[in-house]
Amino acid sequence: MALRIPKAEVPAGLRENLIKQLGSVPEPNEVLWNNPKLAEANQEFAAKVATWDAVDASLKTFAHMAVAAQVGCSWCLDVNYFAALNQNLDLAKASQVPRWRESEVFTPLEREVMEYAEAMTNTPTTVTDELSASLLGRLGPAALVELTVFIGFANLAARCNTAHGITSQGYSDACEIPLAGRPQTSGAASAS
Repeated sequence: MALRIPKAEVPAGLRENLIKQLGSVPEPNEVLWNNPKLAEANQEFAAKVATWDAVDASLKTFAHMAVAAQVGCSWCLDVNYFAALNQNLDLAKASQVPRWRESEVFTPLEREVMEYAEAMTNTPTTVTDELSASLLGRLGPAALVELTVFIGFANLAARCNTAHGITSQGYSDACEIPLAGRPQTSGAASAS
């Protein structure tokens, strides 16, 4: 798949910072800079999202990866696997997120979080009262609100990236464990 919108010039300071952090400028940033006001607002919100701490980072990373696998955003899977490496998360678990239902490496809470992420990603959403109540009991209200908004943000990113034709940039190449492919199921997009 090719980019559907051309890359725009990212401001020099931001470009240097992204290269320093990631080794290259992420294509989503380059595409969004076609609309600088939008790019700046997105960057500000993403920075704020990164500071939220009511939910464990691994749960949020796994939730984002579950969204990415369902939507088919290879870029999100790629960069979140790279983030898992740099956050010292369990890479064996991270590599199994696209097939979490079949994998035996996840805790019951991690499974519920990924189920919630998928249920929020379904159209229409399929979040049940029981699943929400269970997570509310396990995480508390502040963390469940944070997780819900985080998953919404993951959906925004994944859906925009796939619509723009953005695919993996190879960030996960720095990791030793390859990402598992998502099994084909009805109603879910495969990770490409």
